[in-house]
Amino acid sequence: MANTAQGGEREASRASWLTRGYRSVSEAGEIQIIVAVLVVIFAVFVGRFSWTLPDGETPTPLTNAAERALYDMRAYYSADMVEPDTRVVAVVFFDETLYQLEKRSPLPRDVIASALRYLDDMNPKAIGIDILFDQPQEADLELIEALRAMKTPVSVAYANTETNEDDIQAQQQDYLEAFLAQLEGSQAHPSSIRLDAAFGATRVWPSLEEGLPPVLGRSMVGDAGGPIERFETYEGAIEYRRSLYEDQSERGLGEDPQVSAPLFSAIDISLFIDPDPAILPFLAEQIEGKYVLIGGDIVDYDRKEVTFTSIDGEEPAGIYVHAEMIAQILDGNALQPISNLVKWAMAVLVAITAVLVALLEWPARRLVPLIVVFFGIFVGAPIVLHVNDVDTYGLPAVGWLVAWVLAFTAMTTVARASGAKQRSFAQSALGKYIPRDIARAIIDKPELLSLGGEKRSIYVLFSDLEGFTKMSHAIEPEMVAKLLNRYLEMLSQVVLDHGGVIDKFVGDAVVAFWGAPIARSDDAERAARAGYAIWQAGEAFRREVAAMDPDLPKIGKTRVGLHYGEAVIGNFGGDTRIQYTALGDSMNTAARLEAANKPLQSSVMASREFAEQSGLDWWRDMGRIALRGRASPVEIMEPAPDFPAGDRAKLAEAAALAARDPAKARALAQEVAASHPDDTALRNLADRYGNLGKGGTYVLG
Repeated sequence: MANTAQGGEREASRASWLTRGYRSVSEAGEIQIIVAVLVVIFAVFVGRFSWTLPDGETPTPLTNAAERALYDMRAYYSADMVEPDTRVVAVVFFDETLYQLEKRSPLPRDVIASALRYLDDMNPKAIGIDILFDQPQEADLELIEALRAMKTPVSVAYANTETNEDDIQAQQQDYLEAFLAQLEGSQAHPSSIRLDAAFGATRVWPSLEEGLPPVLGRSMVGDAGGPIERFETYEGAIEYRRSLYEDQSERGLGEDPQVSAPLFSAIDISLFIDPDPAILPFLAEQIEGKYVLIGGDIVDYDRKEVTFTSIDGEEPAGIYVHAEMIAQILDGNALQPISNLVKWAMAVLVAITAVLVALLEWPARRLVPLIVVFFGIFVGAPIVLHVNDVDTYGLPAVGWLVAWVLAFTAMTTVARASGAKQRSFAQSALGKYIPRDIARAIIDKPELLSLGGEKRSIYVLFSDLEGFTKMSHAIEPEMVAKLLNRYLEMLSQVVLDHGGVIDKFVGDAVVAFWGAPIARSDDAERAARAGYAIWQAGEAFRREVAAMDPDLPKIGKTRVGLHYGEAVIGNFGGDTRIQYTALGDSMNTAARLEAANKPLQSSVMASREFAEQSGLDWWRDMGRIALRGRASPVEIMEPAPDFPAGDRAKLAEAAALAARDPAKARALAQEVAASHPDDTALRNLADRYGNLGKGGTYVLG
């Protein structure tokens, strides 16, 4: 039953938070609400279209770059670490190859023709040529003859000006198509080498365009009779992988040359120019049953920024991008797309959660962890999906973050605006009793003033105006009220200026404390300085009253008692009336120290516990006294900021000697008192050392 009741209380508490938040928003102005709704709607669109604008092509300002960066990071760090892929072999022109052939561009076609003839005898599964034959060369006829004679299916690079306008012009396209027309009826046929470089990198498969033959990888696997059903219309992300051995090399786990092996092996095409018969068996072993790509791996030719480039800085040759696409088909890893409907639903859900969290109006200590959880979900969900073979390219992870912040800010701004006046009023009202920073904290954390109490160590101040009660009988009630209000105003301001909480007024007495409901590291010093300032304010009040009307009775001095100790702090009362106050021995001790000032002929007196906590060096030892109603004696200290250090030391020595050598203690006190003939408290101390009781304690009468 208890658990059920507690659960009900928690549910009710959550409901009250939401209700209060809804009330705050509903009380806002009509224009503010409309603006907030529009911002939330805008947030939904941001959460949906953070990659591109609705046209699907224009990058969304600001968020697009962040989305791409986040996608690249999750793709790189979640990529499969694999052994070198032996299913695909690249036969390539290296920079050194071109240097030896003394020809750089266009790539020599007689070399390609020679390579094709040897490759055909080595039984590859399929051959793909990632080189455009878009301008004439002397060896064209030789190449065409080699292609027409191929027994192995060959996919020959194709591009047109509509889809590859940066790579080919109309005249080049005409020549390319004429070249390819001569291959009709052979095993050689065109295939598209178009790659999607949207937003500066090749991250996804190229879109299917009317009039274009199948892309190179799709064409080659299809030629070999491989499984392409799942990839016939695939336009999702390219699943790049990372070399297991390259990763080990980076981490210094080995020095073996194999350790730095890339994903795909590459054979220098020059090995197929009049090759030494002795190496042909070796080459055949590398080629047989493989998908062979012919192209260039040249520093300044056909380099591609890919998903990993922003992380590792590498720009592989385009031939290796096609190799990755072939591997993805062979692995059957067509990533699962996320539908537009789901993306819309997520954008709406993000905005709704932001609105609900804003309505909760929780304190920061509860709100911040919740926001962190949501942000972790927004960033973590795409990672989890990516690891589980879901295509997260185009998934607006950053958009969700921005949308959530927008919607949350819109609602909290409305709630804050509508509650600003009430908050200001409440803070102003509380500020008459407690410091403004504590008032703000209480408004933010109402539970600080919940009904009940807790034991806390606090610094207590008790002050009283000498003779005011007697004086009040001698003057008109209106004047009594005027003087009392002015006096309490001056003392209250001192307490608040020093960060204290006004506990109560008892006639002309002021009771205040430090250390609750919020404790601060400098509470002790604040309380000590406030005690001294209270006495000074009392003296200023006496002068003010004397100047106001010379016929008024003289005002007495303000006496102050200060003590540090435990008290029960909290709200006490009932449903109809409560009071935030402190109860306990520390309050009584401070009151008795204030009263002790009269027989001690002093103005401000503090317990040693209080003085030591303050950290100030202005205290002078004033002996040990037994207070009425308190069993244990109290060592008392008096603030004296300008008191000579030497005399302060003599008083400390006297206090230490009082129990075992009261005569010497009295002599020291008399010596100090003689140096300050107008200091009544010191003369009183010297007299008390002559009348000490047990343990060097003076018992007040």
